Amino acid sequence: MNWFITIGSSSIGKKMLMALTGLFFCVFLFTHLIGNLMIYGGKTAFNTYSVKLHTLGFLINIIEVGLLLCAIVHVSLGIILYYQNWRARPVRYVKNKNAGGRTLSSATMPYTGLYLLLFVIIHLINFHFSNRTEDGGIYQVVSSMFSNPAYAVYYLFSMIVAAFHIKHGIWSAFQTLGINHPKYMPLIKNVSFMFSIITAIGFGSIPLFLVILAQ
Repeated sequence: MNWFITIGSSSIGKKMLMALTGLFFCVFLFTHLIGNLMIYGGKTAFNTYSVKLHTLGFLINIIEVGLLLCAIVHVSLGIILYYQNWRARPVRYVKNKNAGGRTLSSATMPYTGLYLLLFVIIHLINFHFSNRTEDGGIYQVVSSMFSNPAYAVYYLFSMIVAAFHIKHGIWSAFQTLGINHPKYMPLIKNVSFMFSIITAIGFGSIPLFLVILAQ
């Protein structure tokens, strides 16, 4: 525990913890996407996948607790670092926003991060804590939610926001961890970009698929 406090007390330590928790979320996001794409197999396949997943019982509980702890660390340190950076430069000065490789993704990281936090809370309420014992199971829950055009548009927009956050987050995490050699950093940036696109298209295609299926 002392090493955790020591690392967390320094600026670079906070950034490293944010990088590690962020990469952990990306791994979870990838596995979550693979599971969600089971919906293309139809109601039976998706509900069967959901039931088998929850038969893991205690293991799922451990993963959920781990995700919660990572979320607390990631969000808390993000807010702290943003505040510290803001305090270090209380007076904003005119400069080229694109200087130093600054992009829209990097410039909006704090804001997209807070937006995604709100999205995750709403997402958990609508899906994770929903009543899955009704006829149709989780497939029916998902179909019902995305039958609301407003929610479907909100979900699609959120996936675009997630893509922007991931695009900068992944390569920035590797850079923070010291994996930033000029030889392979371009590859890491390309992988970050591709993963963000796959995430947005993969998750975003689900409400579109269900809407088309319902026609």
